[in-house]
Amino acid sequence: MRVVLLGPPGVGKGTQGRRLASERGWALISTGEMLREAVTKETPLGLEARRRMDKGELVPDDVMIGLMRERTKEPDAAEGFVLDGFPRTVPQADALEKMLKERGQQVDAVVSLNVAEDDLVQRLSARWECPVCQRAYGATAAPKQRGRCDDHPETELVQRVDDAPETVLRRLDVYRRQTEPLVEYYRTLGKLREVSGTGSVEDVFASLRRAVNGAPARS
Repeated sequence: MRVVLLGPPGVGKGTQGRRLASERGWALISTGEMLREAVTKETPLGLEARRRMDKGELVPDDVMIGLMRERTKEPDAAEGFVLDGFPRTVPQADALEKMLKERGQQVDAVVSLNVAEDDLVQRLSARWECPVCQRAYGATAAPKQRGRCDDHPETELVQRVDDAPETVLRRLDVYRRQTEPLVEYYRTLGKLREVSGTGSVEDVFASLRRAVNGAPARS
C-alpha cells in the first residue's frame, strides 16, 4: 500500500509517518532522508542535487521526481511506503501518479493532518531536532533522554534556525500557496482523508490508522 502524508510544517508528519511505516512494515520515505541518501551514494541524481544544494538552490522537480523514482524501487518499498514531504506541488503529484501507473500501482490513500496555525507556530518554535537524522522532538514527542536523540543518544538536539516564529509564518505561507492545492487535487481523485493533528501522539496515530484502514488496499 502506498500512502501520502500531507500537512503544514510542524503538524507531525514525520512522527506519525515513522510510526505507521514501522507498524505496517513499509518504507518511510522523506524528502530530506532521500536527498541525503542519494548524495551519500553519489548517484547521478544525488550529485546533481548536491550541486544545487551547495549553491543554495532548490532542488528542481525533475531531480526530485527522478530521486523518487529510484527510491521507490528499493527493496524495502516493495510492500508499500509512506511519503513525507513529497509531492509538494501539483506537478509533482501528477508525475507520481504517472510513475506509479507505469508500474501498475497507485497512491492508495492521502492523509491530510490538520492543526490550527497558532498551534503550529507554538509547536515549531519549541521544536528540537537531531542534527544527524533530522528526527524532530517537541511537546508531543519528547525524547527519552532530555536533550538527546533516541536513535543517536550521543548526539545533542539542536533548534533549527527556520523554526523562529517569524520564519515559521513565512514557511506556512509558502505551504498555503504551493502545497495546499494538493488537498483539492487528491480530494478530486477520491483519495483524501482528513485527520486532526491535535491531541496526544497516541490519539492522532489512532485516527491516522483508521483513515488508512478505510482506504481500499491495492497491489
